[in-house]
Amino acid sequence: MDIIADRVKQIPPYVFADFQRKKQEMVAKGADVIDLGIGAPDLPAQSSMIEKLSEEAKKTANHRYSSFQGCKEFREAVAAFYKKQYDAEIDPETEVLTLIGSKEGLVQLMQTVINPGEGVLVPNPGYPAYRTAVRLVNGVVYDLPLDASCNYRPKLDELSEQAKQAKLLLLNYPSNPTAATVSVDVFEAAIAFGRKNNTFIAHDSAYNLIQFGNYKAPSILQVDGAKELAVEFGTLSKNFNMAGWRIGYVVGNKKVIQALAALKSNMDTSQFLPIQKAAAKALNSDLSNPRENSRIYEERMHVLYDALHRLGLEAEKPRGTIFLWVKVPGHYTSSAFADLLLEQAHIIVTPGHFFGSAGEGFIRIALTVPLDRIQTVIARLENVKGMENV
Repeated sequence: MDIIADRVKQIPPYVFADFQRKKQEMVAKGADVIDLGIGAPDLPAQSSMIEKLSEEAKKTANHRYSSFQGCKEFREAVAAFYKKQYDAEIDPETEVLTLIGSKEGLVQLMQTVINPGEGVLVPNPGYPAYRTAVRLVNGVVYDLPLDASCNYRPKLDELSEQAKQAKLLLLNYPSNPTAATVSVDVFEAAIAFGRKNNTFIAHDSAYNLIQFGNYKAPSILQVDGAKELAVEFGTLSKNFNMAGWRIGYVVGNKKVIQALAALKSNMDTSQFLPIQKAAAKALNSDLSNPRENSRIYEERMHVLYDALHRLGLEAEKPRGTIFLWVKVPGHYTSSAFADLLLEQAHIIVTPGHFFGSAGEGFIRIALTVPLDRIQTVIARLENVKGMENV
């Protein structure tokens, strides 16, 4: 008997699995492997958040089930954050939903809005979970091509007529993997596209507070009328170093949010209440913690960017995220170059094609190790054989 469902059989192996296997083999042999592959923050969660978590965990009442929408304290904190950060009005009762991380919410969004055979415009290159989520509901993936020639902004006017009929458009800025950033005009164009083509829009804003210099990442909800046909996903994973806490939110169109809440009410009972209340404290803070995180990532970025430039490796200097998107030397594929770095330098990076066909020719480097380890990375890169012709 074949017990496994077809929808699960079609899921490709997790893109980082092979590199993690190689890493474990090398570590077992005594190698010092520096992992710049997975975008997992290495910085600690703010002590006040941990204290709040501990305080709330000691209260017996907080060990009951949360409401399906998430506790009122967290939803109100999300709404207050949007007012403070973007001057966007959000109703915490109907336009905010608590998520067990934004990845979970994005996958469940597909279950909520996409019927078999309906199309979704997915960034290429883009976060791999987007494509998997569409395929799990038997939707159709349409590429949203992104490339350096337009600074990875979506060229919506150049889409085929078939792609323009997609039911849902996914956006992600600041971008994983390209680290591209945009101004609010990109969201204005997306909303205009949605109105013209009857396309709903979901914006993944996972890196919205990791920003460098004077750059301030916009929200799609800053666009007039955006709540009529858009939702935005946020998370505390990267901004507040709370990745393992699994806490996020979705805001925007109340019809979609209430439908997503109905789905979730049959699948989970929201996140542990003390985590929600600690997350509310984070969002209600002066945001000095994400600003300090940004300062640290920016310092690492400049050091590594300058070294890559000296070595002849091309990359755009980002204005946010925890990544560098680096062009591989012309005589290598993404995988071959990543293999070279792993084998000779014991450095793990992510091959660009993991993020879609348009990612071929690039690697993604995560800025998620301390500065002294960045210096070790640079020293090792300088001794890699095979880069002489870069």
